[in-house]
Amino acid sequence: MSDQNADQHIVASYDRDLEAIQAMIMKMGGLVEAAVLEAANSLEHRDEELAERVRLNDKAIDALEEQVNEECARLLAMRQPIAKDLRTVLTVMKISANLERVGDYAKNMAKRTSVLVQMSPIEGTAGAIRRMAKTVEGMMKDALDAYIQRDAELAQDVRLRDHEVDQMYNALFREFLTFMMEDPRNITACMHLHFIAKNIERMGDHVTSIAEQVIYLATGEMPEDNRPKGDSTPYAANESM
Repeated sequence: MSDQNADQHIVASYDRDLEAIQAMIMKMGGLVEAAVLEAANSLEHRDEELAERVRLNDKAIDALEEQVNEECARLLAMRQPIAKDLRTVLTVMKISANLERVGDYAKNMAKRTSVLVQMSPIEGTAGAIRRMAKTVEGMMKDALDAYIQRDAELAQDVRLRDHEVDQMYNALFREFLTFMMEDPRNITACMHLHFIAKNIERMGDHVTSIAEQVIYLATGEMPEDNRPKGDSTPYAANESM
């Protein structure tokens, strides 16, 4: 085999390996998108069975992240990519880590749903949380599309939309305070709902991180401007509780 043919074979083999990893990322993204929506729907419809399914399905997301990391490590060791190829592999690993965290937040939402169904519902809040989750899910879909298309403009649009999620969280936070002040019996349910809303707000941050990685992949530079951050609540919730 000539040197030129050998080089072409190596490039083709690398491309196949990378395509296989990217397919895992898209599969992982689909599972995470579903988890976010199903977690929100389980809360709105007080569906414990659906909540339990979200919790169990998180294992598949974790397994895919581990598989992506293993394949990326193998690719780095065997192919020793440089320049843009190296940037692609590192970006994939970071996207995978962010998706895994969003999956964890969806699982945490489902755990709290199992507790909340035992309490009286707080009027209007479940629907507002579902709308917030739907916004994040839409951002995630666009961020993954931007990754596949190497579309920095779409990724930047996703990045800016996180401000909308922050505003929705702030509005919910104020609602929860009002409900708790009006009736102390609402305090426990509102605290659980607040942690769920905070989980979704943190999902938006991780999706934004994916968008920033796409911009880096497409342009070679991370965004320099600080995105607007709209979380004005006086304290940070422990989102993993």
